[in-house]
Amino acid sequence: MGALDGLKILDFSTLLPGPYATLVLADLGAEVLKISCKDKYDMVVNWPPVIEGTDVTASQAWLGRNKKTIFLNLKKPEAVEAVKKLVMEYDIVLEQFRPGVMKKLGVDYETLSKVNPRLIYCSLTGYGQTGPLCHHAGHDVNFMARSGVLACAGRKSTGPVLTNMQVGDVAVGSMNSVVSILAAVYYREKTGRGQYIDVSMMDGMIPFNSMDGACYLAGGREPQREEQYLNGGGIYDLYETKDGEYMSVASAEPKFFRALCETLGYPDWADGEILKTDLPLVKDTFRLEFKTKTRAEWTEIFAGSDACVEPVMPISEVKDDPQVAARNMMPQVPIEGTDGLTVQQLGSPFRLSECPPEYKHAGYPEGANTEEILGKLGYTKEQIWQDLN
Repeated sequence: MGALDGLKILDFSTLLPGPYATLVLADLGAEVLKISCKDKYDMVVNWPPVIEGTDVTASQAWLGRNKKTIFLNLKKPEAVEAVKKLVMEYDIVLEQFRPGVMKKLGVDYETLSKVNPRLIYCSLTGYGQTGPLCHHAGHDVNFMARSGVLACAGRKSTGPVLTNMQVGDVAVGSMNSVVSILAAVYYREKTGRGQYIDVSMMDGMIPFNSMDGACYLAGGREPQREEQYLNGGGIYDLYETKDGEYMSVASAEPKFFRALCETLGYPDWADGEILKTDLPLVKDTFRLEFKTKTRAEWTEIFAGSDACVEPVMPISEVKDDPQVAARNMMPQVPIEGTDGLTVQQLGSPFRLSECPPEYKHAGYPEGANTEEILGKLGYTKEQIWQDLN
């Protein structure tokens, strides 16, 4: 039995934030039905490559894992009526359109909650349902930029830096949607009442200013690039090695700094007093020291040291990391409709002893379950493809 068995979710989202949120829920046992329009292009669903021997891309196979998928054209009144039938059973909705779009289509919270008062309806947007930017277009880097987070990221000489992952989309949008939905489910269990949820990725980035942001708001100095403890202003940083690779150093607490100094051959600095009197000397020395050996050599040296020093690894190495394998974080997932094919995917980070996540099947091609699901509602094949799509 999955942790979330019994939860049934209609997913109207596209791209990454909403689909990853429902992936988290699906891995934990929720029944997720993804609704798409067959004539609307989804950049992430179509992100190459297509898995050999299938008709599905790697991204769709991952984000669609454990879900079913149907086509509905919400611009058709008959499709709207089909949604109203579905929410009698799928009583959690996640949508990712700009404010007002779902109302215009006739499938907004106010309309659907009249059909099912227990409905939990989550709207996930860039800037939320209110405020001067609520209708503004945006993507991950925009939310990071406007939140203050990017203003103190990167180097003084080069400015802010991009990462190859979507912080605002996944760490904020997806996960805040998951938390909000589960909180609403708990509330509904106690009261019997559903509710509306407004998740803003911009909102969620604000707390990511963390300690320095909190200190600034309380009267402290505004955070500056390469001047804070965690953005390069201290020894907590990335250090280039002899072969042009990098090591990460997070020797923050005294015991870890002591281990760092002893391993690098500077035991006289182990008490940390020099950090108060001549931090630039320490950092310059460590930079030069790390350039004397390759990343592989430093990795071996620090393997036996409790100093919080680890190599910066590309995913090609992460894939074969014994730690990743031990935690099954890149599992092989079966592809239904093939002769035993599997695909290696990014796994679920949740560890529940009684009800761990399951990897039942990789994502289907978009719309694969259209006739199956809508047929159960009483629609004929002709109605499905003429009236609902």
